[in-house]
Amino acid sequence: MYFLPQIVYPFQLVQVHSSGAIIVALSKQKLYIMATNSNSSTMEKKRTITIKRVFNLPLNTVWKAWSEPASFKKWWGPKEYTCPDCSIDFKIDGKYLASMQGADGKKIWSTGKYQEIVPKKRIVYTDSFADSQGNIVPASYYSMPEMDTTTLVTVELEERDGKTNMVLQHTGIPDEMSDDCMKGWQSSFDKLEEEVR
Repeated sequence: MYFLPQIVYPFQLVQVHSSGAIIVALSKQKLYIMATNSNSSTMEKKRTITIKRVFNLPLNTVWKAWSEPASFKKWWGPKEYTCPDCSIDFKIDGKYLASMQGADGKKIWSTGKYQEIVPKKRIVYTDSFADSQGNIVPASYYSMPEMDTTTLVTVELEERDGKTNMVLQHTGIPDEMSDDCMKGWQSSFDKLEEEVR
């Protein structure tokens, strides 16, 4: 991926790319880097969402947030949601199943399979909507726009000066859902920063 020169504004940096934009903003001493990539080779326009965060947490803590159900439940889902259910079989070909519950009491389930695990460095897993039994269901099951039943999430972690740098890529998101997906991840990561220890 190649970027054009950076354009600097107060508290904000914008890098223009031929297929999208990266916005870097400093807010409350947190670094947010958000990116979108369009994939125009398919009939339906899809994106790869890229989020870079620096957590004021050690790597061990952030790794547990992704790999251990008790920690995962503290942050999974945007701020308006809780995660009352979570099972994680954290190994290659192992599955996870988790729910997000809103104020109305309704649960949205997701499941996936771990494709790659490099301890404390990298996690790659599939992500799909599911029913409470872990069966993959279409997005329409939850009254959401149609999308591929399976997307791919890649998480890369690195510890630096007692903090953890994270890069997340979520591939296969329909263009019309990319903004909401980005906001959902960022809200979830705010919870991770605040709630996981």
